[in-house]
Parts: sequence; structure tokens; C-alpha cells
Amino acid sequence: MTSIHDVARRTGVSTATVSRALRGLPNVSPQTRELVQAAATELGYVPSPSASGLSGGRHRAVALVIPSTGRWFYNRVVEGADSVLRAHGYDTFLVILAANPHDRERLFSNALLRKRSDAVIALGIDFTVAEKRELRELAMPAAVVGSAVPGVHSVGVDDAAAATAAVEHLLELGHRRIGHIGGETAYGMDRSVGEDRSTAWRAALARHGITPAASWHGLGQFLMPPAKTAAIEMLRSPDAPTAVFAGSDEMAFGVLVAAAELGLRVPEDVSVIGIDDHDWSESYGLTTVRQDPYEQGRTAARTVLDELTGLETPILTRRSGFELVLRRSTGPVPSTPTGARATDR
Repeated sequence: MTSIHDVARRTGVSTATVSRALRGLPNVSPQTRELVQAAATELGYVPSPSASGLSGGRHRAVALVIPSTGRWFYNRVVEGADSVLRAHGYDTFLVILAANPHDRERLFSNALLRKRSDAVIALGIDFTVAEKRELRELAMPAAVVGSAVPGVHSVGVDDAAAATAAVEHLLELGHRRIGHIGGETAYGMDRSVGEDRSTAWRAALARHGITPAASWHGLGQFLMPPAKTAAIEMLRSPDAPTAVFAGSDEMAFGVLVAAAELGLRVPEDVSVIGIDDHDWSESYGLTTVRQDPYEQGRTAARTVLDELTGLETPILTRRSGFELVLRRSTGPVPSTPTGARATDR
């Protein structure tokens, strides 16, 4: 069955533009309207009644779909998106993913989204194949903050590059025993973020001829408590690392607490680095790779607003910048192995 996404792919414009062109709405050039109508006829596409959910501002609201309200990153993205949308007269409302995977069925084809919103921004979600298809076929503007979804506007940091910058900093300080606390297993969240950062950690070590021990990798679920548990086990091992790269600042906080409980000094006994530049990172003295989720949210909001106002924009994947922020949690490799110090104390 031919979908609006098929027409958009054939013509090279967004699904929102296809919908406007076929419904005779303004802000579509005659050339584009003719191109879309020809493609729809050729493909045999007939707009469904639900396609009328696309609005030129009828609802004046944008849905923000998030895995959780308990994460700093999501909150900052939401705040950034809301700041732009409200300035243009749009309200926002949250759609929080159900804890039960079965309750997520047909998430983006849910009638509630169509009845209440003009556009959708989805944040850092571990999309299923069906959800990616639903997102592409929405008859309204859509954007993703996080890993790219083919056929949908995407905004996010280059996770592999950011992780590489963190590990290279530790390598430049002389560390060769570099552990990693990753977030690959967090439910509902985009797994590729944690996976890309973990892969980059291994790749950076491999380029320096280093094969990490199994005990140098732990899972922190992008949360402080499980990261602390994983870090305690890692830092107690006989071959404990002299430095730890955490895949997020919240997990890095867990590593710092674990080191303190084990009587290890940071950075004299073990160095710690994260990614994000969380609001608390400066207070913790945490060296980190800063990204800007607030600006990512603003960029996603501007993207859907462009479509709502009739701009014909090609599908883009925008990568935001990052920078290494040096604080007191990283230093040269210690003269005495970390595990030995932890055992002696």
C-alpha cells in the first residue's frame, strides 16, 4: 500500500509538504505542487482522512515524546524546544513512553497526537522498526533529537567523536588502563548512543595497541546509582583501571562517589571524565565533553516550525558541536596501580 512517505521519497520533499500540496494549502510552489500531484498519481496514493491532522497551526501545539522525565538531558532538550515554540505562539505537551513495551504499539499513529498537535519532536528514543515507519509516515512535521532516523529531520551530537575526545584526553595524560561505564542497557532510551560511545572507547584504545580487560567495562544505565555499583566492582578488581570514561556525567558522578567510598583520591589515584557538562558537573569538578541539549531542542523546534510555516526543507541530520572542558577530576597516571591502593586502604 502506497503511503505519504513513498510520495515524499519520490519527490524529495517532506511528508508535510506532500500533505499541503495534495490538500491545496498555501506555501507550496506551483512546481512542487505539480511534482507531488504527479508522483501521487503515478504511485496510486490516496490521502487518508487522518491526514487532515496536519495543520498550518490549527492546534498551536507540538508533542514532545520522551522516554522519561527523570533525566537531565531530556529536561534540557524540552526546555530548549519549549522556549522557541512558545515564542512563536505554540504550546507543548509531553508524551511519556510507557514502561511496558506492549503499550508502545502504534505510538506515533496514535489518534491523540493527530488530534492535539501540529508537529512531533521525539527525544532519544530506542525506536522499533515499526515506530520509525510510523514517524516517517506522520502527516505532520517531525524531528528527532538523538540518533538519526532515515527520512526524518534529526538533531544531535556525534556520539562517537565526543567519546573519542574523552578517551584521547586520558591517553594524552599517560593512562593506558582506561575503564568505561556505559549506558547501553537503559530501557526506552536510544541504545545507539551508549553503543556508539562504548565502541568509540574500544576503538580509541585499539589505535594505541590496548586491549581492555573484561573488568574495565561496566553498565550504568545512564544513571548515578547503577553507575556507582558498576564502578565499585571495577575499581576493586586486581587489574583496576587508572582512569574511567563514563558515557554521561550522571554516570561519572556515580564513579566519583564510588572512588570516595573506596578511599581513592580523584585524580591522584583515578581520573574520571564524562560527557554532557551537566548542571552539577562544575560543582563536582568533573572534566567532561560538553554538549548543548538546550540548543539541540531549540534547533529541533525551529526545524518543525519551518515546515509549519510552509518552508520546503530537505530532510537533514544536524550534528551539534562539543568541546572538552578541563576540571580537577583528571590528571596524570598514578605511580601506584589503582587496584593495589584500593586493596591497601
